Amino acid sequence: MNKVTKIVLFIIIACFLAGMAVYPTLKKKFKKEEESREATLPDRFGSRAKPLNVNARILHTESLTDYIRVTGSLIPDEEVDLTFETTGKIVNIFFQEGSTVHKGELLAKVNDKPLLAELQKLKAQIPLAEDRVYRQKSLFDKDAVSKETYEQVTTELDKLHADIDLVQSRIAQTELRAPFDGIIGLRQVSEGAYASPTTVVASLTKIIPLKIEFAIPERYADMIHPNTRIEFQVDNDTYAASVYAVNSRIEKDVLQLKARAVYANAHGRLKPGRSVSVKIKSAELKNAIIVPNESVIAEMGRDIAYVYSSGKAHLTELTKGLRTESSVQVLSGLKSGDTLIVSGIMQLRDELPVTIDNIN
Repeated sequence: MNKVTKIVLFIIIACFLAGMAVYPTLKKKFKKEEESREATLPDRFGSRAKPLNVNARILHTESLTDYIRVTGSLIPDEEVDLTFETTGKIVNIFFQEGSTVHKGELLAKVNDKPLLAELQKLKAQIPLAEDRVYRQKSLFDKDAVSKETYEQVTTELDKLHADIDLVQSRIAQTELRAPFDGIIGLRQVSEGAYASPTTVVASLTKIIPLKIEFAIPERYADMIHPNTRIEFQVDNDTYAASVYAVNSRIEKDVLQLKARAVYANAHGRLKPGRSVSVKIKSAELKNAIIVPNESVIAEMGRDIAYVYSSGKAHLTELTKGLRTESSVQVLSGLKSGDTLIVSGIMQLRDELPVTIDNIN
């Protein structure tokens, strides 16, 4: 054996030993790649070799409620701009801004001194007028005076009482009183200002109870009537109210029907002027098969879902009924007791092997 032959033989032996050393590592790598390839390639039946992990739920009959959702606003039960019925200089303001006042409470007053003087003058004439009537009545009873003379003095007394009533009414017009219980706002005038019937002194608002004003599309018009219960939401808090009035016609510009509901607002917590989300029950189904919207797929003009059975996903065609924001009623295609697959829907195929991770 010459030298060249020995060198070649040595190289061959060295390569063989090196190959034996790396063979286990290469074999493991190739095996993993093959397993990964087999897990992603469909077999001859169109299903995956490796089961897909999914979540599922067992179907039971339940109730489904649908709601109309619109935007509304809180408005006061009563609200008015307070003004005087007469003209004159404001001499007294008796209320505190932002305070609660009661019906009939005196809030402000304009100068009434000339009227008081006139009233005193008229009242001072009453005793004399009454005395004339008394004397003329005595004479008339004795046929000493004519009936016309007697009626003249009685008329003068009646006129005097009427003048007194008129002046007292004009004095009452100098007083600004609360027309109802409520919260008085910021005053717009000061003492010494000259007031007229167009001068707004302050606003008065009644917030117990509150009203909720909202409008619904015309297609729901027959569903709203007095005593209809509604819910409205403010700052993630939900409150219940009852419709008390519905407009007599649909507004033609927006094709909506306006309605108002009342909420007790017992402690005056809610303030008028706020926007609210209004929810009105439109339909309620009993003993229905209800599934999540995301578990139903629209495919080639049909609605499908997948149910789990014997380790595989099975396609079923559905007929849908009432639909809400999160759920849909199934009229046919599913029944109580079926195991509906609710995750991985877009990866599913009929007869695909699946493993359920979570079921409820």
